[in-house]
Amino acid sequence: MTFARLPGKDDFVRFSPDFGQRYLVTIDVEEEFDWSRPIQRDGYSLDALDAIIDFQTLCEQYGVTPLYLVDWPIISDPRGKEIYGSLVREGRAEVGIQLHPWVNPPFEEEVTQRNTYAGNLPPELERAKFLALRDAIADATGRQPIAYRAGRYGIGAQTLNLLRETGVRFDTSVRSNFDYSQAEGPDFSHYPLEPYWLDKALDIVELPVTSVYWGLLRRQGTSFPLAHMAGFTKSLMARGRLLERISLTPEGISVTEVIRGIDIALDDGLPVLNFSFHSPSLRPGHTPYVRGPEDVEAFFDWWHQVLSYLAHREIRPTCIAEIDTAIVR
Repeated sequence: MTFARLPGKDDFVRFSPDFGQRYLVTIDVEEEFDWSRPIQRDGYSLDALDAIIDFQTLCEQYGVTPLYLVDWPIISDPRGKEIYGSLVREGRAEVGIQLHPWVNPPFEEEVTQRNTYAGNLPPELERAKFLALRDAIADATGRQPIAYRAGRYGIGAQTLNLLRETGVRFDTSVRSNFDYSQAEGPDFSHYPLEPYWLDKALDIVELPVTSVYWGLLRRQGTSFPLAHMAGFTKSLMARGRLLERISLTPEGISVTEVIRGIDIALDDGLPVLNFSFHSPSLRPGHTPYVRGPEDVEAFFDWWHQVLSYLAHREIRPTCIAEIDTAIVR
């Protein structure tokens, strides 16, 4: 699945000098389902919906304005409407769109692996689902969302036209250095980490999710991307300290690893470090990363350590509104 052409050097976004280097915290806010089984339209739960309140409290301790990318089951639930509507109205968080097409009306497509990537759907169906979700978020928050992330990072060739049509000016669907093509999804293995223009004339910006390479061969990572290697080869490369991919997420990445990734991203001059995770990880038993109560405690401790380290490095948090203001046009 092709998303868009690779950006050239003239496509990278420039920021005002006082912006420096910042970090953005983005959360895929979604229903809980069994990650080990084929995706289904029904059978999900919303047990972890209220857990975001604890994470919001943590964010506010560090001056973070998180970007919650919410999907249909969340924002169509009365609790979700109240939580995210209040957070936006009070200026404590930003809320954007996350499209899980298999649980987002209208339901016209068969639920298959290919169709879990919204960008694979017929354009009119992708559009109808997107608009339904956008309108539900606007109704709950009182604001038109201007940020988007395709569920499963499943942005497609027609999605940019949809962003143009609806005035959604920031996309964060690109997971740089990852390849989902074997599962009929997009291949981001050659896309950069720096923010870049998707459409400069219409002021549409890509904010990639941050995953860096570490190891003796990291400068060659784009020549033979780890995303294309078999699992055994990846393991050998990591153990030999030749090449390892580090995502800025608490899901499966240790504090030691992520601090290494932060240092690499900062040394490379990345202006925005884009952290991410899935909201079901805030309660035990809903993702492979958080199995028991002790894992929840470790999850929050991860954030305390990482946000403290960023403060130690004098890297300040940012949000979509600040990024928008800092862009040099």
